[in-house]
Amino acid sequence: MSKASNSPNPPGFGASTVTKRELISRIAEKTDQTKVAVKETLQCFLDEIISELAAGNRLEFREFGVFEVRVRAARVAQNPRTLEKVMVPAKRVVKFKVGRSMRAAICDQPVPPELAATLGEDEEGESVQPQEQPPPPPPQDPPNSPF
Repeated sequence: MSKASNSPNPPGFGASTVTKRELISRIAEKTDQTKVAVKETLQCFLDEIISELAAGNRLEFREFGVFEVRVRAARVAQNPRTLEKVMVPAKRVVKFKVGRSMRAAICDQPVPPELAATLGEDEEGESVQPQEQPPPPPPQDPPNSPF
């Protein structure tokens, strides 16, 4: 069974977490392999992805997606508490570009109407803008005020 997570998505829309242990169990059952063998294979696969990305290489899995390392430029940020300017150094980040099969299975599917309202879209997938309220009237100054 999947465990619920603290996902920002509405319930029933990707709101559960699947662990590596659960994936190992599913794969072992589908392939008639032992969980130990599947765990070793999966861990080796993940370790290879990490080592290739650490070396700066790009990993392409046709139809699934592409992992690559990019450099995020140095920038000046601001501490929201103190409003102090802080220099954030350049760093390497991993980017993932969705492949064709995953896009077709996940991204290209319409959002169900019951979730569209929660996400701020109408049934046709168009963004719903809240109706503008007239601004409140300015506060009235007392008649004897010097201001």
